[in-house]
Amino acid sequence: MYIARQPIFNRQMEVYGYELLFRASANAIVFDGRSATKATASVLANLFESGITNIVDDKKVFINFNKELLESDLLRLIDKDRLVIEVLETVEVDDVLLDRMKVLKEEGYEMALDDFESDYKSYPLTPYAKIIKFDLFRTPLATIQDSVLRAQYDRKTILAEKIETREDFQKAKDMGFQLFQGFFFSKPMIVGKKNDTKTTSMSQYFQLFQELEKEEPSYQVLAEIIERDVRLSYRLLYVVSSRAKGELIYSIKKALTFMGLKELDRWIRVLMIQELGQDKPRELIYMSLIRSKFAESIALVTYLKGAKYEAAMMGLFSTLDALLDLDMATAVKDLSLTEKVSSALVQYQGELAIIRRIMESYEQGDWSHLDRLSKLIKLYEEEVYSCYLSSVRWAKDVMHLIYE
Repeated sequence: MYIARQPIFNRQMEVYGYELLFRASANAIVFDGRSATKATASVLANLFESGITNIVDDKKVFINFNKELLESDLLRLIDKDRLVIEVLETVEVDDVLLDRMKVLKEEGYEMALDDFESDYKSYPLTPYAKIIKFDLFRTPLATIQDSVLRAQYDRKTILAEKIETREDFQKAKDMGFQLFQGFFFSKPMIVGKKNDTKTTSMSQYFQLFQELEKEEPSYQVLAEIIERDVRLSYRLLYVVSSRAKGELIYSIKKALTFMGLKELDRWIRVLMIQELGQDKPRELIYMSLIRSKFAESIALVTYLKGAKYEAAMMGLFSTLDALLDLDMATAVKDLSLTEKVSSALVQYQGELAIIRRIMESYEQGDWSHLDRLSKLIKLYEEEVYSCYLSSVRWAKDVMHLIYE
């Protein structure tokens, strides 16, 4: 089974919810009615057993339902206050479905019409839906103005899917859309000179990286570098204290020796990513953390386990271009990365590039491409899902540490 999540943002670029992208098995790449039903049923059962917060935190969860599942009681496995039932426009509309939609609405379930292309006024399901989703690849903004206005008049929530650039986001926002879905938040806005504040922040970390890359790094030198920055000192001590289980941490040097060089290097990079992402959607930092652990976990269960540390670094830095609003080559040029990491980030080349492509295919729900890539490194389906889910959990814990 594969289950991935795709964030849905509000107008303030905060996460409103996640749509779950899923596939029940390798034999269900193209859904017929039965395999779609089986896939969704498997996902609902899995979420019920493992706990929905493990994959979507405290946010809304958007799940596709076909007609058969709408008429079943499986949807009751998920708290109705958390669930948004997505109804594809391809579903056959009849009196049984209309009655079911009416009952669900009266019971307090929220429903969304997915990939909406019909005439808003005449489509029979619009009265029952709270959210109308427009796929901007299928229905560009210029072609849906009338439907958008009618939906706004009826006080529907309108969601723009397949937002790929910040320009698309702004245009949809100007038209009145309230929710937005796509990978626009993870793309750089290259508009000219890079942000001087971020450049300064980066330079504060380079000194640490240079020392850590020496054959025998000095805890004393590292402590002195960190102590020059009160904010970094506090954040590092906070992280260490949460792991020290009551042991007194009385100096920065003591904190560093407690953590160890490998773990210190990981945390310095995590804190740098968080620092650089202060004016970016928090989901971008979340994605960086998930990718870091996801890449490391994939490496560990394949022949790339010897490069697990570099894989983790590649995953963490895979959003650095978006954080700095620079092309990737410029963003990483001062980081003294290994050839494996640099090639994967800048050129999508080298042995770590396949892990990067696997991560991105998984995020986008491109299951057929994911299958092809996984076979190349003998990665099994159950391993991919297990690696992803554990990475989401790990990233969630780290987010609590660095933002509390």
